[in-house]
Amino acid sequence: MTSSAVPHITLHDGNTIPQLGFGSFKVDNTEAERIVSEALQAGYRHIDTAAFYGNEEGVGRAIAASAIPRDELFITTKLWNDRHGDPDRALAESLDRLGLDFVDLYLIHWPCPAQDRYLQAWDYLQQAQQDKLVRSIGVSNFLPEHLDRLLREADAAPVVDQIELHPAYQRLDDVEFLRDHQIAVEAWGPLGQGKYALLDAPEVTRAAEAHGKGPGQVIIRWHLQHGRILFPKSANPERIRQNIDVFDFELTDEEMAAIDGLDRGLDGRVGRDPNEMEPGTI
Repeated sequence: MTSSAVPHITLHDGNTIPQLGFGSFKVDNTEAERIVSEALQAGYRHIDTAAFYGNEEGVGRAIAASAIPRDELFITTKLWNDRHGDPDRALAESLDRLGLDFVDLYLIHWPCPAQDRYLQAWDYLQQAQQDKLVRSIGVSNFLPEHLDRLLREADAAPVVDQIELHPAYQRLDDVEFLRDHQIAVEAWGPLGQGKYALLDAPEVTRAAEAHGKGPGQVIIRWHLQHGRILFPKSANPERIRQNIDVFDFELTDEEMAAIDGLDRGLDGRVGRDPNEMEPGTI
């Protein structure tokens, strides 16, 4: 699989992002160089990390060791909840750990509405973009209520919102809001983080058998055909390669509809409520 097989999505600021990337959540810093190197060798060029993950140094080592030209890579990192008051220093620390002069996408990791500093943080992200420390700016785990306020009061809109999204929790109203405002949808936990039996669902296994693919590949393909950006994570080299080997088949309308039918609404959520996430919580 070559990186050229991965389609790119154009963001509303004119920059492009590979639709399929590699996630590094819960990848330990001591293992990050090896695992991210495996991903880069497999053809991934979009790497998603965060200050909170504690692995930016390992990700940076993998980038440096790869010798892949910087303009062929798309690197995302995120501002953690307790740094909304000093995002300038937080970004400088992330860039230092990554060994980069800029990141392609910088996100506010959670809105943390009770501390009411995400607008302050967003003001800095806009400045960081002007200063060319970041190419694009966005948010993560923002609900329409948080975005509505940001859109009213800020000069620039986020290019993406990275949200929990998988077959049991499809968030149709939230996705409609994002698309109405030209904010691209990034799905974290796209395979449900193993917290329910998604890969054993008959709707998934039937499609896998029909196409000679694994259940995880079917779910990745389902996200791609819905136009979402996603970055599945694995520490297993074979699974890393399988997760990007999804561009030689297409799910039928019936197969897509069957997986759409797995939605359980709010009951399907496996992560935290963004309104409850504050500094000091994980």
